[in-house]
Amino acid sequence: MLTEINFDGIVGPSHNYAGLSLGNLASAKNAGKVARPRAAALQGLAKMRANLERGLAQGFFLPQRRPDEGWLRQLGTDMASASAPLRANALSASSMWAANAATVSPGPDTADGRCHLTVANLVTMPHRSHEWRETLAQLQIAFANEAHFAVHPPVPAPFGDEGAANHMRLCAGHDRPGIEVFVYGESGGPFPARQHREASAAVARLHGLAPERTVLALQSEAAIAAGAFHNDVVAVANERVLFTHEQAFADREGLYTELRGKLPEIEIVEVPASAVSLADAISSYLFNAQLVTLPSDEMALVLPGEARETPAVWQWLEAHVAGNGPIRHLFVHDLRESMANGGGPACLRLRVVADPATVDPRFIATPEKLSAIEALVARLWPEQLAVEDLASPALWQELVTARAALCRELGLEELDRGAF
Repeated sequence: MLTEINFDGIVGPSHNYAGLSLGNLASAKNAGKVARPRAAALQGLAKMRANLERGLAQGFFLPQRRPDEGWLRQLGTDMASASAPLRANALSASSMWAANAATVSPGPDTADGRCHLTVANLVTMPHRSHEWRETLAQLQIAFANEAHFAVHPPVPAPFGDEGAANHMRLCAGHDRPGIEVFVYGESGGPFPARQHREASAAVARLHGLAPERTVLALQSEAAIAAGAFHNDVVAVANERVLFTHEQAFADREGLYTELRGKLPEIEIVEVPASAVSLADAISSYLFNAQLVTLPSDEMALVLPGEARETPAVWQWLEAHVAGNGPIRHLFVHDLRESMANGGGPACLRLRVVADPATVDPRFIATPEKLSAIEALVARLWPEQLAVEDLASPALWQELVTARAALCRELGLEELDRGAF
């Protein structure tokens, strides 16, 4: 039976605050601070466990091998000889942001009835540009059943593609045909627009989407300039509901009209700038919450603690739930350690509508499996990691050892053996 599965990225042992992501205000604000990789990973695992307990299907992706020596070899260097910036880029744990792993079109939307996944190239940022090879390897294992899935390599550069963080799907139900919305950028003041229109259009073609059920929407320059480096920082969709900030899109009224024409049952929940400023929306990661449908068919937001700590945001949320809006529940989680690197609950997960029985079970979460991962993280993930620690050869070996142990624990040794 088709259902939505959220695949969360497990926070890797090299999680640090090197401040590598231009336009990501949280990443820049916390650059140079001491990170806590163990706590970050455990907080993410706790969110996965809570979603399982809520009756939601849950999967995960493994952190990538760090340092990425293969990438450095392509640049004619190695960890011992690389400059400090290159070394930091080779050690980034940013693959934990699984929303950037790929763009996903479920079978009800595609010409061949299979779920299509196109790996994001992430070419805009050096620290992310080398993730795609190992992401592709994981997706090819997890979704190897070719009767149900098609996994595509990335769209070629220079067309930047940041994956599902700039993609939304609206539908009457997860197992029904949907409207797929691809959000792209053109300008963001001092910050780069990361999603190229041509990349979005290419993914839609690769997935065999019907043009009449596909929408290309321009993100507003104001949102990018304010720090909304991905659309999922200012808008999120789930089934018939679009939850969005008033300033998310360049032509909001035109987009709303088009969406209402394609999906008459759509409910657009727009948060006005007069109630919640772009600055508050972005710093609290209000829209980077997970908007999910519970087994009761009620919708809920899985929010970071920062949303409750931002008065204007929490006031709006409480008023919405108290009224007759479609979002009926608010679940708050402490994700502070990963939030400080610039991503909320929705950044940590990739949504895949599929029959869980068709997915490699090694990537599907169970309470027992999460307990085993938690125990391993508590034993092998660094408790603290300062930027200056990134120059330590002893640390590099510890990171390789920790990740290899996780691969063994999950029976995914082939990911540790692979050369990506």
